[in-house]
Amino acid sequence: MRKLLYILGAVLLLAGAAFGILAWRGSSSLARYTNTNIHMGAVSTAAADALCPQTGHPRLVCLANGLQHGMSPELRAQLRRPYSAADARRWSNFPPVGYPDRVGPTLGDFTPAQLGFVKAMPATAAGLAKNEGYDELEQILNADDYLKANTTDNAGFSSGNFHIAFLGTPAERGTWELYFGGHHTAVANTYRDGRLIGATPSFRGVEPFTPFTMNGRTNAPMAQERDAFAAMLTGLTPAQQREAKLDMIFTDVVVGPQRDDNFPTTREGVRVGSLDLHRQQLVLAAIDRYVMDISQPDAAAILRRYQAELGDTYVAFSGAPGMNAENDYVRIDGPSVWIEFSMQPGRSIPGIHPHSVWRDRRSDYGGNG
Repeated sequence: MRKLLYILGAVLLLAGAAFGILAWRGSSSLARYTNTNIHMGAVSTAAADALCPQTGHPRLVCLANGLQHGMSPELRAQLRRPYSAADARRWSNFPPVGYPDRVGPTLGDFTPAQLGFVKAMPATAAGLAKNEGYDELEQILNADDYLKANTTDNAGFSSGNFHIAFLGTPAERGTWELYFGGHHTAVANTYRDGRLIGATPSFRGVEPFTPFTMNGRTNAPMAQERDAFAAMLTGLTPAQQREAKLDMIFTDVVVGPQRDDNFPTTREGVRVGSLDLHRQQLVLAAIDRYVMDISQPDAAAILRRYQAELGDTYVAFSGAPGMNAENDYVRIDGPSVWIEFSMQPGRSIPGIHPHSVWRDRRSDYGGNG
């Protein structure tokens, strides 16, 4: 019965997604968006760097103030909103016309000078490690430009259609969130009195998944996540794999956008505390691929917390352990950490592509969710 209920739920989820796809094609919401290729890799942050030489949260506050200097009141009103958990939940993996309720202006709304400050903010919050953090975000934006150039979908694909918003006022005191998001992307860093109190929900996906050339570079932003999961799962013994194997088919992530309270009530899979040190390190390496999307020293502090809870963390998967085929799925479920990686069929071009989400049971939305 449990399996039947899950399959029924999956069918309904797919039907809802199909309805969303039909809804965005030809939607009047497309008028809000642009076909502009921003090419963030070519945007200069020199002026922002000169004005704001600080690091960490002080730099973010300085950049936010620099961005708003001389900005029109209309654009500032879109960019800076009062903090609310309701607005913080307004994120999605859909292309922009499939989910028109995101907060904040799009990249296409800013001048070239303003874009330097916009770029500097997620780069500061997410760090600059290769294929992680901001570099990963830039490659996902490049993927949207690739889809715009290589498909006829009227979905609003374009790097110019990604949003940025401040929920609350960036300042030394008080609570605020830096939101950056769009198709296959959600960044939600929440700060209180200058300290990062929540780095999740954090969503990443990319189509195409195979390496592609766009905006002057080769892009493969999520290969390292798949490789880390494949190493983790194939490193288990056959008996451990059987213990970790779920008896359901998963067609998408479970705790995705607008499903904040969808955590399973029972942890399933193999308990990491039962694994030897080498296999525990493979689990920690997979977790690190997500934590590295946050700048230091915050990333190190988060990883220490997850490492301390590793013994009571579980690994589970469905499909094959190589994470190379449609409906291959893996999760890491701990007292705090929750990470999912789900292989999807191609939506706009042939092949497969991943959806992935990092949640924290204790600090999603800075604990304000």
